Amino acid sequence: MNSRFLVAVIAAILIALPFLGIGPYPLHLVIVILIWSFAYTGWSIMGRFGLVSLGHGAFMAVGGYVTALLWNEVGLSPWLGIPVAMACAGALAVLIGYPCFRFRIIGHYFALVTLALSEVVRQIIIATRDTTGGSLGYTPERHGEGWSVLAIQFPDDRIAFYYIALGIWMAGLVIWRLADRSMARYALEAIWEDEDASAAVGVQVTKEKLKVTLLSAVMTAFAGAMYCQYQMFISPDTIGGVGISLQIVFAVVVGGIYNLLGPTIGAVLTLLLAEVLRIWIGTEAICLTDKICVNAAGVPLLVYGVMLVLFIIFLPKGIVGASIDWWRGWRNANAPTAGKPGAKQI
Repeated sequence: MNSRFLVAVIAAILIALPFLGIGPYPLHLVIVILIWSFAYTGWSIMGRFGLVSLGHGAFMAVGGYVTALLWNEVGLSPWLGIPVAMACAGALAVLIGYPCFRFRIIGHYFALVTLALSEVVRQIIIATRDTTGGSLGYTPERHGEGWSVLAIQFPDDRIAFYYIALGIWMAGLVIWRLADRSMARYALEAIWEDEDASAAVGVQVTKEKLKVTLLSAVMTAFAGAMYCQYQMFISPDTIGGVGISLQIVFAVVVGGIYNLLGPTIGAVLTLLLAEVLRIWIGTEAICLTDKICVNAAGVPLLVYGVMLVLFIIFLPKGIVGASIDWWRGWRNANAPTAGKPGAKQI
């Protein structure tokens, strides 16, 4: 099936969804899935070329916290605060990415550097608790009781934000498609295969890597800012840190890192799984014995880790990639052989 046709069908269903009598809670889940899908799509744009970042939780936290702080402390509208937050995330990406790419820090070492970045940003947020609220979280101030386009706040009206989230999701797909069809894709694929050979034929390795990393970081920061505007509350554990970074990687790998809709499928599975675990297990500690208790908040990460290992081993292309391979194999196996060269005629 043509991917553009499939996206059009899904978009049409989503546009009509609020008119189908969906309840507030399912609508809330769809909004969250759409926003996170944009962040996952941003990660997949660089991850598909072997640039495995474990620090995107840092970019998401920068997007959310900078936007909220500028609104609360300076009175700067999110319409201006969000671009500033995206610029800060982009600067952070360049600060980390340039020396890594310039000095050939790749593979596992690059992943470790970005992992450290995620935890450093989380610790900074916690350490500056007088300003950011620390581990207790941070809440943007309300702008009146009703709608506020200036503050991008729509209290008690999920439908308005639903269509905003839908537009964000569709924009992510467009960006993914444009990146996939650009000349930069071929340069990055060549770099992934062999950096030295790519440089020898004139590819600017550092520049190309930095461009895709910058784009990915800016997209993730935008998702973090919009998530903050929707939830009107953020904390290091819900929008930043290593846990969020691993969640992003897990979702993209599960859905399919090389496909347009892979990150969206991963977001659906990941967030629904997290919600089911939250309802089933709760937030209290799980005691195996009188002396051995496990923090229930860490159970989803444990499940993510186990499933990530299983998917990497058995479904490296993710659900979407495996489904496409299965469909092509089934279609070829059931295709009529009559008239083909070498086919037996009875």
